[in-house]
Amino acid sequence: MSPEVVAIGGFVVLFVLLILRVPIGVAMGIVGLGGFGLMTSMQPALSVLAQSPIRTVTDYSLSLIPMFILMGTVASASGMSTELYRAANAWLGHMKGGVAMSTVAACGGFSAICGSSVATAATMAKVALPEMKRYGYPDSMATGVIASGGTLGILIPPSVVLALYGVLTEQDIGKLFIAGLLPGLLAIFFYMITIRLYVRFKGGAIPRQERATLRERLESMRGVWAIALLFIFIIGGIYGGVFTPSEAAGMGAMVAIIISMVRRKLDLRGLFKCLVEAIQISAGIFMILLGAILFGYFLTVTQVPQNVANTLLSWNLGPTGTLLVILGFLVLLGCVLDAMAMVILMVPILYPVSVALGFDPIWFGVVMVMTVELALITPPVGMNIFVISALARGVGMQKIYAGVLPFVAADFLRIGMVIAFPAIALYLPSTM
Repeated sequence: MSPEVVAIGGFVVLFVLLILRVPIGVAMGIVGLGGFGLMTSMQPALSVLAQSPIRTVTDYSLSLIPMFILMGTVASASGMSTELYRAANAWLGHMKGGVAMSTVAACGGFSAICGSSVATAATMAKVALPEMKRYGYPDSMATGVIASGGTLGILIPPSVVLALYGVLTEQDIGKLFIAGLLPGLLAIFFYMITIRLYVRFKGGAIPRQERATLRERLESMRGVWAIALLFIFIIGGIYGGVFTPSEAAGMGAMVAIIISMVRRKLDLRGLFKCLVEAIQISAGIFMILLGAILFGYFLTVTQVPQNVANTLLSWNLGPTGTLLVILGFLVLLGCVLDAMAMVILMVPILYPVSVALGFDPIWFGVVMVMTVELALITPPVGMNIFVISALARGVGMQKIYAGVLPFVAADFLRIGMVIAFPAIALYLPSTM
């Protein structure tokens, strides 16, 4: 049986398993193991199965994933998200669409200590959704703002998805984190502009919040010192070369726990719950990663990455044209896969293409992550949409999808800017 037939059959089986709701990690593992065994023999396949899990879970570079997740769970449980939202509201709430803009700002701030889009969306929905409803925001806009703002969690550092990209491509994770900073800030700016335009043309008579006094604004900043300290400690340390991303993750988790306990925002029972939650989330991520590694062996023996690269290059579309084809495919794939699964599945296939086209691997990683962000808010598999739908009872999925459409347009514009001006992503890493 030819490698091409086996490869096509493997992808067909993979998508059938996904349609049957088999977990993505398990599905990739089954196809990878079976396909590798079919191309070689079952003895090498079983040897890979015996060695890959222990080698993966003991990889030091991957230790940052559970540590950053633990930091995010501690920050959420200790109420840092609420304090961040109150501060943003004090400074922005009086503007047209100010409460929604405060939500975006709070999402960006919380992303800086969380690294997970789903966690960011879920946390901010509990804090911001009641407030926006109180001020008369339409359900579609209120939920759309939170769902879209939550996508910042996989771009603004520290980002678990960027870390996985770095591990899969053997790129400097610290540089990837720093490269995501300016595009993340650009996303916040574009989202706020989108909110202003929405309120002006379609928002109707949404009441403004009363302007906070200077004293109230300054007092609101007292609650965000912990988040600012964590962000400066982690990103400043990585940028300055003081410690590696893995060291930053461990110390960040420790500092978050210490701050929360000193402020009496977290007790031992709460810390235990945070540890359990972090273990559960990390186990799910590692399961997907293990499946992807087994699937990667299958891709290697069937030469899928090389064949895809040769096919795309044979079209003679040029670097920009080929990149647009790749990004268009990712957008379509995002309709059926979530962001993390897309990165783990597609990086081994698309990264060789980007290298052949001469793209900077750091820049390509940021552009790819910005594109797969859309998977979190596009139908029918929009993970952030599902989270918001579960928390915003009585708001239908159609309203939420309608609410995110303006922000999807803003995302396309932002991706275009980073493609046209690569320095947006590459300037800060170049100064490290």
